[in-house]
Amino acid sequence: MSNRPIALDQALASFDALWSPRIVTRVNDYDVRIAKVHGEHVWHAHDDTDEFFLVLDGELRISLRESGGERTVLLPKGSVFTVPRGTEHRPQAPNGAAILMFEPTGTPTVGDRHDPVPAHIDATTGHALDA
Repeated sequence: MSNRPIALDQALASFDALWSPRIVTRVNDYDVRIAKVHGEHVWHAHDDTDEFFLVLDGELRISLRESGGERTVLLPKGSVFTVPRGTEHRPQAPNGAAILMFEPTGTPTVGDRHDPVPAHIDATTGHALDA
């Protein structure tokens, strides 16, 4: 990890891939990841960890399957939301967005349980930032 400040706008400008997070730094045993997103991700769940989202640009929607049924939360730029562990969810960005996530190092982007992964989703534990 870098021992210098990282400008998130420059880090985001350093790659074009969608749904393919870059690890900008680590905090203890957690990755701080950024991603460009557009369209729909896959329904998935992380059995052992919550998932934190911060919208850096654009708007993100997160659909959740909960005991009371399905709902969608709307996250405009500057909003944060945490998906509780074990909750099936599907992030969506119909008009595109840039997001930041905190997840334990090694957490797969498609969770521990997921629907079939379409070609536009990068099933990864994050990529190193080349900026």
